[in-house]
Amino acid sequence: MPPVEIPTEKWSGQVHQVTLGSNGRKSVTVGGETTLPYLHFDGSIPNKTAVAVEIQDMAPADWSPSLLSAWGDAVNDPAAWAKKAVEYGAEVLLLSLKSAHPDEGNTGVAEAKAVTDKVLSAVDIPLIVLGPGVADKDNEVLPAVSETARGQRIAIGNCEEKNYRTVVAVCIADGHVAIPCSPVDLNLAKQLNILLTDAGLPLDAILMDPTTGALGYGLEYTYSVMERLRLAGLGGDKMTSMPFINNVGEDVWKQKEAKVAQGLPESWGDLKQRAIVWEEITATTLLQAGSNLLVLRHPSSVEKVAAAIAKLMG
Repeated sequence: MPPVEIPTEKWSGQVHQVTLGSNGRKSVTVGGETTLPYLHFDGSIPNKTAVAVEIQDMAPADWSPSLLSAWGDAVNDPAAWAKKAVEYGAEVLLLSLKSAHPDEGNTGVAEAKAVTDKVLSAVDIPLIVLGPGVADKDNEVLPAVSETARGQRIAIGNCEEKNYRTVVAVCIADGHVAIPCSPVDLNLAKQLNILLTDAGLPLDAILMDPTTGALGYGLEYTYSVMERLRLAGLGGDKMTSMPFINNVGEDVWKQKEAKVAQGLPESWGDLKQRAIVWEEITATTLLQAGSNLLVLRHPSSVEKVAAAIAKLMG
């Protein structure tokens, strides 16, 4: 009997590779695959999904007690927090400039530069810095962050239609990566990528954030959009071929399943375990959708998700 030939899919496109970290800093490269997520028999997957940990420039006031207890006093000092995240297995750090939000501390350029420099000096892994998510304020603090980290090849976001020119300009000037963020829509994601490249940003300096929905709160929409973007990219569309970044922890830990312990059915189980599982399931689902960089909050999630990635790469 002749051997059975296993059918394989051949794609004309490839996900762009993006590298974070340079100038003596450890580097992490994501993307580069020529097949759908973890289908090794169909093509090449040169880089595994990276795991990042979110830290903030101020002690979080809205995090659940179970999440705060996992980090202890480290949340009061971004440098100590960064070091602890590395101990727990973070390959990349995401620094959120929470205090710069007008409704939080409304801090400015000096504070943004100081905390960026402090975290960069504390650890040697790649860094992502997100502004407060208010366009005018992002335009104020993100250029200061970019200048402070010049030559370190960090990632900067969020880059949206209202502020993309500012983010692109500083990324080109200082050698960084931009994170365009679009609201769970294939066409809007592609259009934002086109705007960035038309403004002069290279294809290998874009990490695409399609907006992440948590389990039970839009995860299926995120999955569907990511899947369609990846199919288009592998089909040859260069404007949909950027690696994905998913800020899982931010969306998961604001949901009631991760924060509420009272007044719920007994079948929901222990809050601490439930919250961690919520983050892990959201993250591992997005692995199957093609995520290239997952941002998590709980140390236990980092360990479990990293183990899942290792198995998928094996």
